[in-house]
Amino acid sequence: MAGPLLEFETEMFLSLFGSDGLLVVAEGMGIDRILLQFMRVYSEQDSLVLLLNTTTPEQEYFTEQLRAEGVTHLPRTVTSDVNSTERYNVYTEGGVLFVTSRILVVDFLTDRIPAHLISGILVYRAHKIIESCQEAFILRLFRQKNKTGFIKAFTDKATSFSSGFCQVERVMRNLFVKKLYLWPRFQASVNSALDRHKPEVVELHVSLTPAMRAIQSSILDIMSACLKELKRYNPTLEAEDLSLENTLGNAFEKTIRHYLDPLWHQLGAKTKALVQDLKVLRVLLLYLTQYDCVTFLNLLESLRSSQKIFGSNSGWLFLDSSTSMFMNARGRVYRYPESKKKLKVGAEAEKQKSSSASELKRELVLEKSPKWEALTEVLQEIEKENRSPQHEPGRVLICASDDRTCAQLQQYIRHGSDWMLNRLYARTIGKSDSAAAAAAAFELDTQKKGNGWPKKGAKGKEPAQKKKSTTSKKRPSLTLTQMMGKEETGEAAVMGSSGDEDELMGEDGEEEEQLQLDLSSDAYYGVLKEPLTVIHPLKGLTDPHSLTRVLHEVEPSFVVLYDAEISFVRQLEIYKASRPGKMLRVYFLIYGGSTEEQKYLTALSKEKKAFEHLIREKATMVIPEEREGRQDTNLDLARNLDPANATTNTCNAGGQEQPKEPSRVIVDMREFRSELPSLLHRRGLDIEPVTLEVGDYILTPDTCVERKSVSDLIGSLQSGRLYTQCLSMTRYYRKPVLLIEFDPAKPFSLMARSDFRHEISSNDISSKLTLLTLHFPRLRILWCPSPHATAELFLELKKGHLEPDAAAAQAVTAESDTVAESADLYNPGPYDFLLKMPGVNTKNCRVLIKSADSLADLAKFSQEKLAEILENATNAKLLYEFLHNVTDVPAPAQKAKQT
Repeated sequence: MAGPLLEFETEMFLSLFGSDGLLVVAEGMGIDRILLQFMRVYSEQDSLVLLLNTTTPEQEYFTEQLRAEGVTHLPRTVTSDVNSTERYNVYTEGGVLFVTSRILVVDFLTDRIPAHLISGILVYRAHKIIESCQEAFILRLFRQKNKTGFIKAFTDKATSFSSGFCQVERVMRNLFVKKLYLWPRFQASVNSALDRHKPEVVELHVSLTPAMRAIQSSILDIMSACLKELKRYNPTLEAEDLSLENTLGNAFEKTIRHYLDPLWHQLGAKTKALVQDLKVLRVLLLYLTQYDCVTFLNLLESLRSSQKIFGSNSGWLFLDSSTSMFMNARGRVYRYPESKKKLKVGAEAEKQKSSSASELKRELVLEKSPKWEALTEVLQEIEKENRSPQHEPGRVLICASDDRTCAQLQQYIRHGSDWMLNRLYARTIGKSDSAAAAAAAFELDTQKKGNGWPKKGAKGKEPAQKKKSTTSKKRPSLTLTQMMGKEETGEAAVMGSSGDEDELMGEDGEEEEQLQLDLSSDAYYGVLKEPLTVIHPLKGLTDPHSLTRVLHEVEPSFVVLYDAEISFVRQLEIYKASRPGKMLRVYFLIYGGSTEEQKYLTALSKEKKAFEHLIREKATMVIPEEREGRQDTNLDLARNLDPANATTNTCNAGGQEQPKEPSRVIVDMREFRSELPSLLHRRGLDIEPVTLEVGDYILTPDTCVERKSVSDLIGSLQSGRLYTQCLSMTRYYRKPVLLIEFDPAKPFSLMARSDFRHEISSNDISSKLTLLTLHFPRLRILWCPSPHATAELFLELKKGHLEPDAAAAQAVTAESDTVAESADLYNPGPYDFLLKMPGVNTKNCRVLIKSADSLADLAKFSQEKLAEILENATNAKLLYEFLHNVTDVPAPAQKAKQT
């Protein structure tokens, strides 16, 4: 299905096969084909190769491809379902293995994986490898234990290396590779190979309607005003990155977050509202070119009426551009006749009383999307060409941005624009008024008449044009659906929602089944049976290779790009180059002079600039000889870099080095999702992974640490879980520690300065934290700005203390009877209760326990006896009154209330 590699792909493969390195390829240029070739080579019992950073759908796709090619030793997946005792056997069987990062780290640390037998590691999505991530930890452990195995890394996100200082060099350092292989689209061998077998390309620059152009202009004006305001409120922001052109790109959210996250908690409500407004305006721009006039107006009206999104802060609603946008958006859907307009002006008060009556006077305009007409022309041209006897009919693949667009296109092709727009209008805007009845009548009428070009072609002359549907499965919900009402989308995703469609589906059951057999992928929308025409979304798919599958299953001769995306355009180029004799014509539909076109061009130029930046960086990069870590001279493999560290080798009086036993930390298995274990190991601490019920890290026999991020802390305080965890830690360890870890790039405040109260409130986070410290006086709270600072702090806390015992730490459970504090002598319940009594503290409680067997015995003592035991008359009086003078207790409480 994937086909043999092209010349430049073979060159890519051989260069990386010959020498370890990081391969950076242009997006869509078949990086999965190269990875698949490596998997094919290593899928045998003699080699053990680990593949990191792949998702489950990708693993299924790679396995399916290898199975189709007749590979016998297929890759296997090691997850938590495989028992820890069985994992060693799975590893020794060889071949390619997909292993989850958490399991792999634990297996390396516990020597459950035969590190010396590993042939090498393949790393997918290599741009994500930062020093503190799990994959970097795995590679470091692998290099420490295996000096001969290979490390080969792949990525197609060149733009990820363009931000940050020496980003590519840092990634290569974490990967332990010396070579960088760059393959942009403009590379000479790529250019010549793809130019030899170019697909025939037809570019159709569709013009926006005057109303759409006016709306686009209004939205851009409003966005420009919002950006101006944002810079006025925050003069320190970089003006260059926050340009109007950049707001159109997909990376804008990331850019603005990069600038505003470090001071988000200090920003005023106005700035936050402006950021939210920009997000909403970006969605409006997308809806304008992507969907029909009814869907756009529906979103616009729902935004105006929604108090949740727009409070009093959204000033742009009162701009002239906003008024113009609303007028044009309504003008695309309906208008009022001239005579009625005059009537309306003269009787304004009457209009308010009977708004429903005036609604009836609307005339529906329902402006068609210009791209629909262009699509109709393209499909008619394809149909004409398929009828000509020169060559056999070719299949058609239509690609649109997302599920909703695909569903709309499918209905448009099947029923025509009038039927679809009237149906949409009746279900959304017209639902509340009696115009819905008229629209419904029109809908029935159009169903009988058969509006839309596909029906015209099916009048009996051409039986091949009879529409067939595929019982396509319901898609996952769209990301933007929640911003629109509950309209069309859900039903449109499943074909056959009206009686008319049910009839169509029942016309020919045998042919229907055949269509489903032709296509095993379920992420498409079928339209026509002959020639087979399917619509497929480009984004929002759970399976990243769904489009590749459909491309190879359908084998289209015509591809219509209703929406363009760089990666798929490149994929089509490679698809054509790998089938040189066969015809492929690609139709590009793009709105000329629109933000859609600008977005596509910006994405292209950003990738080109990223590769140029990488080429320059590669030319000036200084790479040490020992970078690959095959010798012990590589400092990245060295642990405990600090010579003053207590765990390093110390010199005795005779000048000989005397190795000390390295320090160790017991870590809960669940903590291997975080960065901290990796950094602790790097600092020279031995990590012992076990399943702990109490605490996350055991540093010494007495010190237990519970680690929380800020969001975890707030959640645990609200649910009360943190209280239970602190109770367990305090009971079983002498030094319980609550470690709160936050990101230095994202400062936070547990409460706004304006909300600060002088009294403790049960709803307040700071108050809850205060109550926690009052309740557990021995609990220590550590605030750490990063995992790096935490690792350093742990080393300090361990200095001069005994090493923890894993078996003892594992034995401590929430129900266990052993209590470190009272050394098995006392029951924890009464003991805790005694400590809470007035006059009793940790210094004198032991004397009381020795004098009384139970709390009942304590209550029998006289005040003089208590004074004798406690050797303090004040404490004795407080305790005695607490136990005996019940009637005196409410009086001070009342007095306190009065004051």
